Amino acid sequence: MEKISQFKGLAVPLKISNVDTDQIIPAVFLKRITKTGFEDGLFANWRQNPDFVLNEPRYQGGQVLIAGSDFGTGSSREHAVWALRDYGFKAVFSSKFADIFLGNAGKQGLVAGVISEVDTERIWAFIDENLGAEVEVDLPSQEIRVGDMVIPFSVDEYTKWRLTEGLDDIGITLQNEAAISDYEAKRESWKPKTLPARGV
Repeated sequence: MEKISQFKGLAVPLKISNVDTDQIIPAVFLKRITKTGFEDGLFANWRQNPDFVLNEPRYQGGQVLIAGSDFGTGSSREHAVWALRDYGFKAVFSSKFADIFLGNAGKQGLVAGVISEVDTERIWAFIDENLGAEVEVDLPSQEIRVGDMVIPFSVDEYTKWRLTEGLDDIGITLQNEAAISDYEAKRESWKPKTLPARGV
């Protein structure tokens, strides 16, 4: 997983609240057995509407989504985060996220920062008035900069550590690779062993 510190990206205003994971990526896309290639499923039903924000030329290549409150509610599907990442989003900001979505985002390298509803409205207004507005995200300082505004966001310390170190679950496990190998080398013969996968 890529380490995240500071980055700048085109801001996209999603002026919709109560966005559940089925709206982020409909269930029909969950049949795939891969972990990538879900960008075509992101907001698939809404993108059938020519006026939907992601269909507007000014927001093509967006990397920072500024969403309404209650983002990522509903089912626990990781595919919602995968779809956002595959589409090109590096961060999502909202005044409230579903807890499971927050957990999935942190494990998959997507910054999900909590900002106030007032700040959400301020950013939306700035984006409306400034074509191609960019947002600078500073994860270590937990700030986003939009024009002359410096807006704090919250993210839990453990998730912040994972993102800045670029550690997914496997990466965290591999930090102990030497200890695991040492244990395997000394393990008593009567204990079960983890065998290599057989060739097909």
